[in-house]
Amino acid sequence: MHGVVWEAKMGFNIGDILQGEILDFTHEGNGVLKVNNFTFFIPNGVIGDKVEFKITELKKNFGIGSIVNLIEPSKDRVIDMDIESGEIPLINYDYKKQLEWKKHKVEMDLMKFAGLSNININDTIAMDNPYRYRNHTQIPVGNKNGKTVIGFYAKGSHDVVDMRDSILQPEIADEILNVIREWINKCNIKPYDSKSNKGELKHIGIRTNIDNQAMVIMVTATDYLPKSDELIKMLKSEVKEVISIYHNINNMKSAPTYGRKYIKLYGEDRLIDYLGKFKFKISPNSFFQVNRTQAEILYDKAIEFLDLHSEDEVFDIYCGIGTISLYIANKAKKVYGIESVKSAIDDAKENAMLNNIDNVEFIVGKAEEVFPKLTNEGVRGNKVVVDPPRKGCEKEVLEAIVKLNPERVVYVSCNPTTMARDVKYLLDNGYEIKEVQPVDMFPHTSNVESIILMTYCGLEEKE
Repeated sequence: MHGVVWEAKMGFNIGDILQGEILDFTHEGNGVLKVNNFTFFIPNGVIGDKVEFKITELKKNFGIGSIVNLIEPSKDRVIDMDIESGEIPLINYDYKKQLEWKKHKVEMDLMKFAGLSNININDTIAMDNPYRYRNHTQIPVGNKNGKTVIGFYAKGSHDVVDMRDSILQPEIADEILNVIREWINKCNIKPYDSKSNKGELKHIGIRTNIDNQAMVIMVTATDYLPKSDELIKMLKSEVKEVISIYHNINNMKSAPTYGRKYIKLYGEDRLIDYLGKFKFKISPNSFFQVNRTQAEILYDKAIEFLDLHSEDEVFDIYCGIGTISLYIANKAKKVYGIESVKSAIDDAKENAMLNNIDNVEFIVGKAEEVFPKLTNEGVRGNKVVVDPPRKGCEKEVLEAIVKLNPERVVYVSCNPTTMARDVKYLLDNGYEIKEVQPVDMFPHTSNVESIILMTYCGLEEKE
C-alpha cells in the first residue's frame, strides 16, 4: 500500500513508458536521467543517449527503468565489443570520455564532501591498451531456467548473465571458465541458490600473473567440493598454465565472495607476480592491485609525491601484502607497514625477504588501534601513505596522523567519496592539497583510483 501511495504522489506507475536523456552515471555505472525533476537510474545507458524506458521499480527518491528504445544514441556511444554490456558498465562509452568523467567525479566529490572549489585536478592517466587487464576475477555461478550459468551479474540485480568470455580478463581465464563449464555439465554440479539455500557452487575465482600462470579458487556453500578429482584432472589436462587450485568454503548468505577457509587441492601455495622490479608471493586471499600495468604508474606517483630521502621514516597504513612498502623502502630509512589481515602480513614479511629488503617492519592489527599506539609510544615518522579500503580511514587513524604531524601525507583511494570526507578532516587540521591525480585502474567501469598529495601548512597560515 505504501508503494502505491508514493506512485500516486509522483504521478508515475510501474510499467509506465517515459522518455529522457542520460545526464550522468551513478557509482555503479548506471545512466542517470530526470523526468519532472524525479531521478531515474537506467542500466546500459550512456551520457547523451536519448531513450524511451519502462519503469521497473519505484522508491521514495528515485526510480529504476529499463531501455525499451534507443531514440537517439549519444555521439559518445561506441559499439566497442560484441558482448553483454551488463557486465561492463561503460564499455559502450568513448574511452576518452570515460577518463574525463572520472576526473569530473573526483572533482565533484571533493567539492561536495570536502568543500573545495576551483581545485586543480590532473587529467586521468589512461591505460594504453585498456583491455584484458584484470589479474583477479570473481565470477558468480547461477541458475537460469534450470540451466547453470557462469558470468557477471546483470546491473542492478543478482541475475547471472551467462558469458563465454570477458574482454577485461586474460584469455587464459576464459579458457579456464570453459573447462569448468564442461566439468559442471559432465559431473552434474549444482549451482548454489540463496533463496532455497540449496546447491553447492557459488563463485569461481581466477588469479593470473605476468607469466600467464593461473590460480583457480572454487567457492562453495558446502564443506565439500564434489567431483574435485575430476576437476583437477580436466584443468591440468586442458589448461597447462593452471599451477594452483583451491577450494574456498563460504556458507555466508551475503558478501564477501570468499569465506575464511581455504583448502589447497592442487599445486603451488601461491602465485609469483611482479610490480616493476619487485617480486610478490600472492595467496588466494591476498589483496593485490587487479591492474598490474596501472598499479606501477600509481606507485611511481606515490614515490614522486612522497619525495623520499634517505633519512625519511614512513608509515604505510593498510599495507596489504606490502606492495607500496616494498616499492618505497629502498628510498627511505625505515618503513612501517600496518595491516589487519594476518595472512597479508605473513605474505608481506615473506615478500620483503624475497626482495632482500630489511628496512621495513610489518605489524599486524587494526590500523585504528596499532597506528595511534605506535605514535603514542614515540615511534616517529615524517611521511605517511594510506591506501584504505572503500570505506576510507577510521577517524582514529586521521586523528593520529594529525597528532604525528608528518610533513607529507599521500592518500591512495579507490573511492573518491570517502577520500573527500577524509581529506576534509586533514584540511581542517592544518593540511593543504598540493596535487590530485586520478589513475584509470579500472577501464570501462565507473570505478576510479586517485592519489592525493597533502602537506602541512599550519592552522594559522591556513586561516
